[in-house]
Amino acid sequence: MTDRYASFVQTGAGRTLVKRLGLPDPPRLRRHTPGDPLVPGPVLLGSSAGGRLAEPVGKVLTAAGVELVDPAAATDPTARFAALVYDASGITDSTGLRQLYDFFHPQARALLPSGRVIVLGTPPAECGSPREATAQRALEGLTRSIGKEFGRGVTAQLVYVTKAGDAGTPVSLESTLRFLLSGRSAYVSGQVIRVGAGTATAPADWDRPLDGQVVLVTGAARGIGAALARVLARDGATVVALDIPAAGDELAAVANEVGGSAVQLDLTAPDAPTRLAEHLASRHGRVDVVVHNAGITRDKTLGRMDADRWDSVIDVNLSSQERINHVLLERDLIPAGGRIVSVSSIAGIAGNRGQTNYATSKAGVIGLVDSLSPVLRERGISLNAVAPGFIETRLTARIPLMIREAGRRMNSMAQGGLPVDVAETIGWLSWPASGAVSGNVVRVCGQSLLGA
Repeated sequence: MTDRYASFVQTGAGRTLVKRLGLPDPPRLRRHTPGDPLVPGPVLLGSSAGGRLAEPVGKVLTAAGVELVDPAAATDPTARFAALVYDASGITDSTGLRQLYDFFHPQARALLPSGRVIVLGTPPAECGSPREATAQRALEGLTRSIGKEFGRGVTAQLVYVTKAGDAGTPVSLESTLRFLLSGRSAYVSGQVIRVGAGTATAPADWDRPLDGQVVLVTGAARGIGAALARVLARDGATVVALDIPAAGDELAAVANEVGGSAVQLDLTAPDAPTRLAEHLASRHGRVDVVVHNAGITRDKTLGRMDADRWDSVIDVNLSSQERINHVLLERDLIPAGGRIVSVSSIAGIAGNRGQTNYATSKAGVIGLVDSLSPVLRERGISLNAVAPGFIETRLTARIPLMIREAGRRMNSMAQGGLPVDVAETIGWLSWPASGAVSGNVVRVCGQSLLGA
């Protein structure tokens, strides 16, 4: 689906009209292309007094070929940066928050278009005192506000890094830093990401971080699922693409395109989990990554909704995930180091009129992450979810014009996202190098005003 308004504002006449009338101004976002440098310019790396993360971050970025600049040396007022990265882990009380102002205030206009802001801190629950926890929680307000203020496609994220184990080492941090700094995170902003103490395995080649991995993608025939299959295959995965028999032709086309295999299966069938497990066991012996993307909508207001609409949405969007997880885990088909990624929605966070069934199912996915991720962590398996906002698909193309335009513009990017934006985020969570990232729900919504 084409966003004609976003295309128009990139023209000369469009630029003039936007400035004159104060209309929404969708920036041209920097998205990932294989072979791109991690960032298109130097990165300013700062730290609070006593910060524990600047050193490992510096090692990661230097090894990735990034030009680092020390704030003390940033005296040229015309200098421009691809990213501002700040280690706030040393801030132990509210008075220390002034250090954030001192770092960001002089550089607020120094970011290149589609620049990146990353603030690193300590999870408040791990802080040594209430005052330290208060100061670390305050970082969320800073990053979310920066994401709304800086404009021009700039994204801002907060990364809480646990003190436990080796989570502060370069290996544990690298996948998250690479994702957030790159064009892969073009439509992800205002997010809080937690890096824990799980095992992370760096790839031999960061251009193919899924080499040797078997990845199952449900709902792979079209839209986000098809984009997922392409991104995961591009990153080196062997893709098992699954969808319902009615979508068989489209599914086969996607599987052939990415050099994967197609599985036609109705996930609501009583024997579906067993049949899927047997297929994976016989063909691959395991599945390293399970991506629960399959989902449906059956919209009606609750008072007008029949029971079948309610039951079918809950069954496909939530219960089928639980059943599949149970069988695959029971049969040890997801090995230690495996990853599960589920697709939720901002409807599950903010609710949506006419979608009580859908919002319930997607909130349930978030509950699944909250409740199951601690259990799976003991088995060395990570579990995360992504929550897309307004994404340009055939489903959103059916939304009435005015509601559709509101969905596109009511976010910090003033535009809808693309299926590839969701796919890139799931790709990052699927990397073996992201094993220390678990229990997260990452919104892919351009920092939507809904639920913010």
